Amino acid sequence: MNAVSSARAMLDPAQVPLTVLSGVGARTAEKLAARGIGSLQDLWLLLPRQYEDRTRLTPMRDLRPGMPAQVEATVEAVERGFRYRPMLKVAIGDGSGGTLVLRFFHFRAAQVAQFAVGVRLRAFGTPRPGQHGLEIVHPSYRVLGDAEVALDDQLEPVYPQVEGVGPAVVRRLVRQALERLPGDDALELLPAALRDGMPSLRAALLEVHRPAPDADLGALSAGQHPAQQRLAIEELLAHHLSLRRQRIALQQHRAPACAGPGALVERLLDTLPFALTGAQQRVFAQIRDDLRHPRPMLRLVQGDVGSGKTVVAALAALLAVEAGHQVALMAPTELLAEQHLVNLSGWLQPLGIEVAWLAGKVAGKARVRALEAIADGRARVVVGTHALMQEGVRFHRLGLAIVDEQHRFGVHQRLALRDKGAEGGLVPHQLVMTATPIPRTLAMSAYADLDVSAIDELPPGRTPVQTVVLSAERRSALIERIRAACAEGRQAYWVCTLIDDSDEIVAQAAQTTFELLQAALPGVRVGLVHGRMKAAEKQAVMRAFKDGSLDLLVATTVIEVGVDVPNASLMIVENAERLGLAQLHQLRGRVGRGANASSCVLLYQSPLSALAKQRLATMRETSDGFLIAERDLALRGPGELLGTRQTGIASFRVADLLRDAGLLPRVHVMAERLQADAPDAADRLVERWVGGASRFASA
Repeated sequence: MNAVSSARAMLDPAQVPLTVLSGVGARTAEKLAARGIGSLQDLWLLLPRQYEDRTRLTPMRDLRPGMPAQVEATVEAVERGFRYRPMLKVAIGDGSGGTLVLRFFHFRAAQVAQFAVGVRLRAFGTPRPGQHGLEIVHPSYRVLGDAEVALDDQLEPVYPQVEGVGPAVVRRLVRQALERLPGDDALELLPAALRDGMPSLRAALLEVHRPAPDADLGALSAGQHPAQQRLAIEELLAHHLSLRRQRIALQQHRAPACAGPGALVERLLDTLPFALTGAQQRVFAQIRDDLRHPRPMLRLVQGDVGSGKTVVAALAALLAVEAGHQVALMAPTELLAEQHLVNLSGWLQPLGIEVAWLAGKVAGKARVRALEAIADGRARVVVGTHALMQEGVRFHRLGLAIVDEQHRFGVHQRLALRDKGAEGGLVPHQLVMTATPIPRTLAMSAYADLDVSAIDELPPGRTPVQTVVLSAERRSALIERIRAACAEGRQAYWVCTLIDDSDEIVAQAAQTTFELLQAALPGVRVGLVHGRMKAAEKQAVMRAFKDGSLDLLVATTVIEVGVDVPNASLMIVENAERLGLAQLHQLRGRVGRGANASSCVLLYQSPLSALAKQRLATMRETSDGFLIAERDLALRGPGELLGTRQTGIASFRVADLLRDAGLLPRVHVMAERLQADAPDAADRLVERWVGGASRFASA
């Protein structure tokens, strides 16, 4: 820490390093830093993801499935067995007439010894139906002696996991950090006139970390408690101010004006075997207008899977090439980048435009040739992965950077690509593409620094995908359907979407399914891809599937944004009830890309919640990604897990753009007033919530 930052830390407790806390040595500090926690303020803003009510005991006869509860009881029987994997079952009773089994799959011999018959213990967890009444899998528990042990007097916060740091340690450190929370006069940045009935920041933080026993647990679980909303408003406000400033700062730069007659565009349009849709024409006109001006374009084009974003990007590239500039197109995986390379080469090389390829696997003489062609300007269009940002890559005159599926890249990477063209005082125009439709209200806030365009019309001739919703009990009939499809020379996906805190469990589920399907489908070539495989292994399997060497691909959701396999006509999504609409829609978009009639089968486990039923019904009723995005927003019920965050949206600590969309109009008004009346407070607000990341907001 330099002298300036040391002095600042003395003035601002938020910047005090965590090493001032008891129990934080160099190793613990390193583990916390890896999670982005480096100061007292980071701990204040590390909010609980849920709460456990250990302030009371529930008689076992009153336990209800799915309702977390704490019981105090005596061990009545212990059974240790091994069926597929080690298992420990502990039956307990409290004399109230109910029964409960505690089930453990991971345990040590010392734990088994704790559970002697007659031992009294206190256990907390969520009961579920078991073979012999209710059971709790892996409860948290403590063995009680003869003395009475007092119940907690506050709800217990459960914080996000920090790798290498136990939950009890995280709780203790947050408690210590809160003891150093300054008074309102030092902490509050919002003028009283803007708070309008909201609690102060200090009061909100204390309430969220230490809710009283009578706090509204439903509102807290849903993120809709007034204290959480106070924090969400401040975070949304900081992000909005930051993005607005980035937009203003970007407009101060100059970019190359690409205002030629468009002869190359006309030549490509004449050779295409299809006509542009009205939506493609509209979005290209917007891009063309942006590129005419000497200020940097920063435009997001969102369009459904198969809506034809790539051809619009190719037309934009031709405008830059015609004006004497180079174009870089970056995609998140080699396979996706290769797909773009094939398309762009097919369209542009007949026009005499060299398209270079640069990815991690391009090595030796081929790499040297590609780098030379990029540096001397012969390669007018360059397609690649993050390899485009490496130090040795030098562009001759980069005028347009196109980023596909931008949420798969860190903002640092996008900024590095933009900086490659920042020569002679000019920065390249930027075109960002995503296949994840985002509701308009959210897009306008999540991307306040971008102009947003939508290709909301599919080209004619796309094969409609029939969506079928099936109970998991019909699995055997589905396997026969796969056998028949593969026998006819078609291909299928089987996606395992088990949601758990651990990637490892999802990989295990995919591995198990892979083995079962291999056994059930002799003669069918089955492949496996999941997130815990090395990148090269994943690429090899995906390429084999694309090339037709595999008939059936078992995968986790790593294939959500993936490669175009026109021969794949069947998509099976397991545990579909656990996923959000946006991700289900992305997965469905993997099929229906060829001439064959295609199907998407959504397998679910009973019983279904009302919200899950609505989601699956929406998938059956419509294939319009924008309508699905709006429904996703409307269906987001309190406390219901979406399965995966809507992709392509800025990462927030407290706020959730889906849940908190209703706060956005108020946030926009507050931003105008704060910027006008208290610009210093606005600066400090951005520093608190966005910090050094504000530089990257416009990347």
